[in-house]
Amino acid sequence: MTLSLGEGRERRGLRFKLYIEYEGTRYSGWQMQKDSKTVQGKLIESAKKIFKGEQIELYGSGRTDAGVHALCQTAHLDVKTVLAPEIIRIKMNDELPADINIIEIEKTDSKFHARHNAVSRSYIYQISKRRTAFGKPFVWWIKDKLDFEKMKKAAKLFIGMHNFVSFADQDDTEKSTKVLIEDVQLKEEGDLILIRIVGSHFLWKMVRRMVGALVEIGRGNLCEKELIYFLKHKSPTPAKYTAPPSGLFLERVIYEGEKLDKDFGAVINVLSNSRR
Repeated sequence: MTLSLGEGRERRGLRFKLYIEYEGTRYSGWQMQKDSKTVQGKLIESAKKIFKGEQIELYGSGRTDAGVHALCQTAHLDVKTVLAPEIIRIKMNDELPADINIIEIEKTDSKFHARHNAVSRSYIYQISKRRTAFGKPFVWWIKDKLDFEKMKKAAKLFIGMHNFVSFADQDDTEKSTKVLIEDVQLKEEGDLILIRIVGSHFLWKMVRRMVGALVEIGRGNLCEKELIYFLKHKSPTPAKYTAPPSGLFLERVIYEGEKLDKDFGAVINVLSNSRR
């Protein structure tokens, strides 16, 4: 018996595009791991409760480290269902813990892949210049005075295609350690220093080590020549400066035809709106 195109699609199921936010504090990152609580794992658990007996596949745009947050992670879900996207969103959110939320779900082309079709990704890191009673899970509090202008100037050295082997932990799944950094922006907002990094993709712990190196420059412990050396030669030194995961947020995953807003603000406003 020959299947028509429509019948074939029905048998394979539908593909949905998911936009997800989460607080990563309680999780061992995005990707499913044996005997560990992960964001992807929780999403699949919730989907299985909704689509009982159906085969489910869910893939994200990429991994986030343990403790790292997401303002808008993108994933795709394959499942055979007659439920509308909004109903799926409501039902899955009802099953998810409070620190994971599906912002939106939409039907997408069967050829769309959350990871392979991504053009670039943006991260925001929040540094607090003061001790905070409320924002600790979302910032890196640095007691030392930082030279913001030195950090801002040095950040431009990351822009372009570089070998970031010195800024990443070994990952056998990565074929290359070369990464294209499209932009690095720094701004001060109240008691926060915000760092936005936009790149083609990111290696394991790469963003946190870039931030850590910039902080050491701000402290006066590193200079631009040393940063240039790390980009040209393999060195274990940046690993010592790895920033904590608490201040890091996956801001957005960008696909063909999409643009990232030029302006960016504080992820949380506990510090920036505080009374002085």
